Amino acid sequence: MSGAGIYCQELKHIEDQLALQYLPAVKAMSFRLKERLPSSIDYMDLCAIGTEELVKLARRYDEAQNDSFWGYAKTRVYGAMLDYLRSLDLVSRSSRRLIKEIDKAIEKYLVEHDTEPSNAELALILMMDIEKIHDARIASDIYTVLPLDDQFGNESDGTLDRMEHEELIDAIKDVLMGFEEREQMIIQLYYFEELTLKEISEIVNITESRISQIHKSVIRRIKEAVEG
Repeated sequence: MSGAGIYCQELKHIEDQLALQYLPAVKAMSFRLKERLPSSIDYMDLCAIGTEELVKLARRYDEAQNDSFWGYAKTRVYGAMLDYLRSLDLVSRSSRRLIKEIDKAIEKYLVEHDTEPSNAELALILMMDIEKIHDARIASDIYTVLPLDDQFGNESDGTLDRMEHEELIDAIKDVLMGFEEREQMIIQLYYFEELTLKEISEIVNITESRISQIHKSVIRRIKEAVEG
């Protein structure tokens, strides 16, 4: 083997060792994200997506430009996992309408019964096929893990599409200031601290179902306020 070939092989070995060093961090990130997703999403799929991105990043990492590899790679690896969730394309326009109907029905049922309805009960309330209810609720759970600008931009009339990310976040924060402290805390913990519903439940001392509905209600009201 030529000197150049030996050098390239050694460089590739170093890059792969760099990726292997941070593989546990990718596994932990995958597990953490999986905790916030429905059971239909496979942890191994998330881990494979993250690992593939990690290897790509290790092979083009320039130490002279970024002194911390994980600082450089972390956001990109997480972004690759979110791109995978987006690619599932579960939230069509028709399912978004159904998700809104389901959320409103759940809110009403919670007020009346202090518990969340089952898929079968929702199917009766909305006079819909139970499988459609099931699929829409899974899509909703996946959708709420995506960043806030994903959730607002996809359905808008163009107003939100024209807003920069920073503008949208500032607008969301302004709207949140008018909400109760508990509602503000739930959004903060879910999107900015990336806690699970179970963890938030332990902090604010209300059920996961109730937190889920407060969260969806707040998101809907923010969207309406920002769109004007």
